[in-house]
Amino acid sequence: MSTVKAQQSGVFFRRPAPEADPYVREGGHINAGQTIAVIEAVKTYNPVKSVAGGTVTRFLLADGTEVAQGQEIAEVADENT
Repeated sequence: MSTVKAQQSGVFFRRPAPEADPYVREGGHINAGQTIAVIEAVKTYNPVKSVAGGTVTRFLLADGTEVAQGQEIAEVADENT
């Protein structure tokens, strides 16, 4: 199991727009480098990308939550385990 961490502080969002589907749902498969969320800082939306591929077991934050740099965002069950 690994975690995806915030590369910067800001506001965490799981979807690209309020009416859009999430980038990925819990239980969904992701590839290494895939965008799973965005962090908004100073009106700029920065992608949060997974380092490893696998299955997102759960998100640790709700949409619109303030996040600090280095804070864990999601848990990922690695493909190789």
